[in-house]
Amino acid sequence: MAQSFLVFDFGSDEELAQQARHRVDGWKQGFRLDKKLLLKFDRSEPPEGEGEAQGEVKASAKSRRKKPADTSANENIQLIVRLDFSDHERLSHQRWLERIPAEAPFKGTQSKIIRQNDAEFAGTAERFDSLP
Repeated sequence: MAQSFLVFDFGSDEELAQQARHRVDGWKQGFRLDKKLLLKFDRSEPPEGEGEAQGEVKASAKSRRKKPADTSANENIQLIVRLDFSDHERLSHQRWLERIPAEAPFKGTQSKIIRQNDAEFAGTAERFDSLP
């Protein structure tokens, strides 16, 4: 089986990440790629020092209520797409590797292709499996 991972970093742009998810879901349905094209989100908080350095928050009751919404805007969103094609579908695998990063929601993001031969593959596969 030829497996590859595409990792896209959307920063804190939740709307763009959801557009990308919708796009991949459309491909899965339209091209019948149910088990061959899987995606998961990896949301992580930035280090605490970065959020505090951006600005001081007032200690009033209003700012305490708004703070949780603010922290969700600061989280780092990564979309991990796993392509899992069998050996006789190498051409389809290659075409999807080229097509996905070139499409609209993925173009402006930092992307990384991790193939089976790469040193990072095992770590990325483990990370992908551990995500909900």
